[in-house]
Amino acid sequence: MVILSLTLLNLQWFINYGSYGPVLYLFVVLESFIIIFFVKLEKFLFTLLVFVNVSVLFLIEYLYPGLIGEYATREIRLLDVYTGMLIYLLLSIMLLNMAMKFYISQREKAQLADKLKSAFLANMSHEIRTPMNGILGFASLLKEPGLSGTQQQEYIGIIEKSGARMLNIINDIVDISKIEAGLMKTDIAETNVNEQVEYIYTFFKPEVQKKRIEFSMQISLPSPEAIVWSDHEKLYAVLTNLVKNAIKYTPSGAIQLGYSKKTEEEDVWLEFFVKDTGMGIPADRQQAIFERFVQADISDVRANQGAGLGLSISKAYVQMLGGKIWVESRLGKGSVFYFTIPYRPVIAEKTGNGNELFSQIPEEPGLKLKILVVDDDETSEKLISIVVKEFCRELIKAVDGVEAVEACRANPDIDLILMDVQLPAMNGYEATRQIRQFNQKVVIISQTAFGLSGDREKSIKAGCNDYISKPIRKEALLALINKYFSK
Repeated sequence: MVILSLTLLNLQWFINYGSYGPVLYLFVVLESFIIIFFVKLEKFLFTLLVFVNVSVLFLIEYLYPGLIGEYATREIRLLDVYTGMLIYLLLSIMLLNMAMKFYISQREKAQLADKLKSAFLANMSHEIRTPMNGILGFASLLKEPGLSGTQQQEYIGIIEKSGARMLNIINDIVDISKIEAGLMKTDIAETNVNEQVEYIYTFFKPEVQKKRIEFSMQISLPSPEAIVWSDHEKLYAVLTNLVKNAIKYTPSGAIQLGYSKKTEEEDVWLEFFVKDTGMGIPADRQQAIFERFVQADISDVRANQGAGLGLSISKAYVQMLGGKIWVESRLGKGSVFYFTIPYRPVIAEKTGNGNELFSQIPEEPGLKLKILVVDDDETSEKLISIVVKEFCRELIKAVDGVEAVEACRANPDIDLILMDVQLPAMNGYEATRQIRQFNQKVVIISQTAFGLSGDREKSIKAGCNDYISKPIRKEALLALINKYFSK
């Protein structure tokens, strides 16, 4: 638009006798428009272009005045100049009104963002304090003498649930921060959507049944056709968020989870859905709930046990996968959340999905491994040692990368290394690279508390066989052991 405006102004400049006419005023209007509505590099480049353009016009008129000509009479010039001045005034008023509306709009958006963030921070403070109170309170009660075994198990269960709840909140905050910073990437691999849906259905079924809600599942593709190229973790996260949301807002009735294959012209999609008979969402809030820090209603008494980030994260993940997400809802009747991902089936001879994330825990009594645990945090090291104890014939410990390399040189028969990546002296990536120079067979699983999307790629590139993020779940770690050592 700026280029077109300059071209028209240059033409008008020649027609209206250069600086004798009113056109120079319009260059000022154009530059004002550039200053108000463009930023950074674009503003600089367009301003430079206007400056160069006006300089060239000046040189043409100064060096070749005959090309410009003059007004035939003084009266014609006065009429032309004052008419141009009036047009300039009207354009200036329009420009100022546009600028005022633009800045008012930006101010309102900033005020809304501040309001939402304030509500979010207040809610987050409550969300973190509540489970923390449960953890610290019941940990203190566990110290009291005379507790029965039943009471101890009850208190431990409360501590475990409170910790999981707080971890979910922290994970949401970390995820949205990574999305906004552009650090979240996709990891496209073979994914069996049937197994994804079945696992989520099985995982949440006890919780749903506890609330006496019907829970059903719909799978539309046979197993071979259900193996697609997608990001397993992000698909799992979106489905999990939507099911958790349905459970949270459905006091009674039914919840259905499933998917179907859709065709639109030449595009083929998998359309997932989570349907509930819950409280529903007001029509004027159905778009807002996908924005950051927003729940269906900030003052909603049911908007608890959540920081208002789950749906925003889901929207970002779906968009990263090339799909879209939306909701259809009637207040008091329930909601249906839909999202799509491109259907890209895996063309391969095998019919399994190769995804062992949810494999069963090893049950082979003869599985005894020589394991090296590399971790500078005493608590993490102790937890891992306890988890792998029943599958370990010998446990070796190291607190930094240098010790890990030395331990591997001294023990070439080590079967498994659980390698923390953030270590003093030498980090886990460098330690892995050095170990691979003399031992190609040992299985190395990296572990990190960072949880960034590129950590797995960094680990594999350094020479690790696999990756697990902290906090480490027993089931996930043992599933990885089963993946590499089951017969």
